[in-house]
Amino acid sequence: MFHSSTVVERLLQDLKHQESTVREAATQTLWRLWFEQKGAIGLQLLQRSQELLNAGELQEAERALTHVIQSMPDFAEAWNRRAVLYFMQRQYLLALDDCHQVVRLNKAHFGAWHGLGLCHAALGQYQEAIQAFRQALLLQPHSLENQRQILECTACLN
Repeated sequence: MFHSSTVVERLLQDLKHQESTVREAATQTLWRLWFEQKGAIGLQLLQRSQELLNAGELQEAERALTHVIQSMPDFAEAWNRRAVLYFMQRQYLLALDDCHQVVRLNKAHFGAWHGLGLCHAALGQYQEAIQAFRQALLLQPHSLENQRQILECTACLN
């Protein structure tokens, strides 16, 4: 599914807006665009993997996401969903690899930057975590969660 870069650029600017309602609307719209990148088929495949995940069928969810990635390797959100799955399973190195792939495909994916930070923090790599959270914060400067993570990781450096 194609979305003009001007639409995405406007939404990225809206993430920096003073009004929280504008930021929230932009955030939700970006997530929707990312999930719908490959149209109805891609969205259905992601939803199916989430159903498997919710049912606790983690291996099936991983298989489903890996299949989506193999058939649509430029589908950033499929990589991101698998990174979330790996993170939940404490497979931080696999999650890191998938998050890196997401940001290669979509440099504006604040969720993947946040995920990179969480993975690095979980591995005790606090400097790298801070760098990733700062990247997320460049995209979403009002994110209290990323600010909090930076403070926590900074405290762990001392």
